[in-house]
Amino acid sequence: PFLKENHIPFILFISTEAVGNFGYMNWDQIKEIEKEKFAYIGNHSHSHDYLIEFNNKKFLNDINTSIEIFKNEIGYNPIYFSYPFGEYSEYIKNYIKKKFKFSFGQHSGIIDVNKDIFELPRFPINEKYGDLKRFKFLINLNTFQFKKLIPEDKYLSSENNPPSFYVEFFNDQNNIKNTNCYSNEGNKWKKSKTFILDNILKIEFTEKFLPRRGRINCSLNDDGVWRWFGVQYSIKN
Repeated sequence: PFLKENHIPFILFISTEAVGNFGYMNWDQIKEIEKEKFAYIGNHSHSHDYLIEFNNKKFLNDINTSIEIFKNEIGYNPIYFSYPFGEYSEYIKNYIKKKFKFSFGQHSGIIDVNKDIFELPRFPINEKYGDLKRFKFLINLNTFQFKKLIPEDKYLSSENNPPSFYVEFFNDQNNIKNTNCYSNEGNKWKKSKTFILDNILKIEFTEKFLPRRGRINCSLNDDGVWRWFGVQYSIKN
């Protein structure tokens, strides 16, 4: 009701298997939201399971099942997809590209024209990270654009954990030397050991990332303007 009264746009991501179960919306309620011009429906898989642990056949069945249910219930498959738990491999991402126009991860950051439209960032605003002070901080952050981020595959195995990580920024980005990064390598948050040469930032990790997720957050005080981007890796057990 508050979103409707104030015409605040939002995307409702739906895992189709749970629709109609106790405590979940049913399709009539979803259709009521879908008809509003400021509301959008997104696909969030069928099972909302750890898709990255599925074999290829099971993954494809999960996604295709959700697509068919959406088509039957609302007449189309949404153009937006959100990876459950923000986890995806290169294989998963490449298939999502074929079925959707945009997809969202669970890494923090601000969307800009140079972000990969199949790895769009989003900040968590929930019970644990949803107080008003933090909300005000987030909406005043600015985009931290970069040209390239390595490694591109966000699924790490024992062979590439910790990753050889670097970010190439655009030449016209000032104050790169003021960048600070933090990561949860070894399952504890600490300031990353960074090396900056010209427009390239490298991080030297001292420990492996532990399952299930590895996170890196970088911020820049750019003459009083705060910029931010985050990265999330899924770690193979």
